[in-house]
Amino acid sequence: MPFLIVPLRSLHHIKNASVSYDLHVKVLARTNSKGMLLFCPETEHSNHDLHVRMFAPLLGVLEDPATGSANGCLAAYLVKHRYLGSSEIDIIVEQGFELNRPSLLYLRAKKMKNNDIEVQVGGKVYIIAHGNLFYRERTTHSLSS
Repeated sequence: MPFLIVPLRSLHHIKNASVSYDLHVKVLARTNSKGMLLFCPETEHSNHDLHVRMFAPLLGVLEDPATGSANGCLAAYLVKHRYLGSSEIDIIVEQGFELNRPSLLYLRAKKMKNNDIEVQVGGKVYIIAHGNLFYRERTTHSLSS
């Protein structure tokens, strides 16, 4: 799933970012992206590497506290553009702090010999709810004359 990746300079800028829905829709339509991921090299905690926010109102998500698919795109972007000075990364990304749902994602990526980029995204989760999904098959009856 494609995402628009937008680097920002500071934590101040990323924390104060907001999305204009109409402009967001126009920009994403021109890029075939499903959402927009903002990132910056300043972080809330010194042992993290990047701070991230992800907006996808077209998918019904105003802002997501942890987005594996968007961070996978970010990992490929970082390697392709050598943003961190290397064609290989192994970093910790923080996301969701602005939503009071702090999350950490672990990104690994490297450029392969054939110029493809191999990406791995991981994290830890906590169960916050438990439930059962029930499926009831519908039956149709035919009437014969």
